[in-house]
Order: sequence, then C-alpha cells, then structure tokens
Amino acid sequence: MAKLYFHYSTMNAGKSTLLLQASHNYRERGMATILLTAAHDDRDGPARIASRIGIGAEAETYGPDDDLFDMLDRRVAAEGPACIFVDEAQFLTEAQVWQLSRVVDELNVPVMCYGLRVDFMGQLFPGSAALLAIADEMREVRTICHCGRKATMVVRRDAQGRAMTTGAQVQIGGNETYVSLCRRHWKEAVGRQ
Repeated sequence: MAKLYFHYSTMNAGKSTLLLQASHNYRERGMATILLTAAHDDRDGPARIASRIGIGAEAETYGPDDDLFDMLDRRVAAEGPACIFVDEAQFLTEAQVWQLSRVVDELNVPVMCYGLRVDFMGQLFPGSAALLAIADEMREVRTICHCGRKATMVVRRDAQGRAMTTGAQVQIGGNETYVSLCRRHWKEAVGRQ
C-alpha cells in the first residue's frame, strides 16, 4: 500500500543526501524512480538535486502553477516508477500536496517528500503545513545546533552575519545565508523571548 511521506528538518541536516540515497537504492535493484525539485532553487544548476557532500542527480522541476497529479499521471503510466521523490517540498503549494496524495491514493505509487518545516521567522511553509496535516508518515531528519542540542529552527543572516527577523519567506541560499539552531539559541539570535 503506497503512502505519502514527509521527511523534514532544518537546513543542512542531510535531507537531499537521504533522498538521493533512497532513490539510488531503488535503482540499484532495477526499480525506476522519479525525482522532482523546485524550479526556482537552481543553486546546483537547473533541474538538479545536489547534496552538500557532493552527490547529485538530474530531476524534473515543478513550479507553483504545475498540476503534479497530471504531470505524474503521464510519467507513471509511461515509466512505472516504484517511488517518487520530491525535494524542497516546503515550496509545494497546498493544492500540490493534495495532488501528490492523489498520486498515492489513485496511482498507488509512494511519494517521499523532503523539505524544511519552518522558515527563518519560525513560521511553517505552506507545503510543509499541508504535508504535516495529511502525510501518512512523517520523519524528522535531525541535525544539531552549535551547543549540541537538536536544531529545530533556522536563522537567516544578512551580509554582516546578523540574524534577520523580516523579509520574504523564500530566499535561496546555503551555509553563507542560513544557520540551524536549537530553539533557545534561535530565540537569542532573533531577540525573541
């Protein structure tokens, strides 16, 4: 029985590495997979999922106006994948999360989504909120704060390295922009009690 999965964490926890490893495991056993990633995150080149440790793979991209059920219905019929992997799942719209649930329920193909839970202001991303509401299974991918505690929050830094408390929810960046922290150190960094 297929399920909708949500693997979530903060920045730099290894979500993309886990996605690529899981897809590799399927393919190594002769089973096809489909990889999707957000179109606007092209830090590692267009239509590519890449990990900080140097591994990567080509992927199909999605944007906020794409109907993922229609896109995947055709691909599932043509390719018969054993699993579909979605990177940067926080950028999905609520409607797209429901479309992915249709892939699971109607096409009987598991969908594994990987993404951030909250933004730099401590707010849920729309895609993450929808996945937290309707995913069949959720798994936290853990990373640590500089103090050794589990990191559950992320700080966005400006050019001078100061924690930002306002701005657009989406700003593509890596280690130069974001730092994962425990809640205590996030509150200290952003001046929240």
